[in-house]
Amino acid sequence: MKVTLKQATPAQAAAIVKVRMATNEKLTRDFGAGPWTATVTEKGVLFGMRNGRVYIAREGRTIVGSLQLTTKKPWAIDRSYFSKCERPLYLLAMAVAPDRQRQGIGRAMLEDVKRIVKAWPGDAIRLDAYDLPGGGGAFYAKCGYQEMGRVAYRGAPLIYYELLL
Repeated sequence: MKVTLKQATPAQAAAIVKVRMATNEKLTRDFGAGPWTATVTEKGVLFGMRNGRVYIAREGRTIVGSLQLTTKKPWAIDRSYFSKCERPLYLLAMAVAPDRQRQGIGRAMLEDVKRIVKAWPGDAIRLDAYDLPGGGGAFYAKCGYQEMGRVAYRGAPLIYYELLL
């Protein structure tokens, strides 16, 4: 599937919230309450736009996926686990609408992220995924991200992943 990510605008914040909340709600239904049960707000999405870039994937006029990239290291990330890089970017808050999951959209989004990061310019993509049944670790590994370590952050078990570009 061909997906091209476009940088989101503040006017799209409500639609991004809808996708992220639907994803969180599906995870909660499928795996019970967990770190993904948090509420997503427009204020939070707009904060992400100010502190990085939020991207959307569309199918026609409908937003079917979203993610955020930032140069600022998230609190849960410990740099000591990662390769020495000059310009890493951090991938946050990736979500694919539940009715569009398992159709190649997430994988296609990660492929397009490589183009975006190289043009930023960046030399690595870093992220964390929950090390729980509802976490995305296996997905990132299938997409070529290398596991760099396992940690607990505020009681949540995490797996660190990295892709060098």
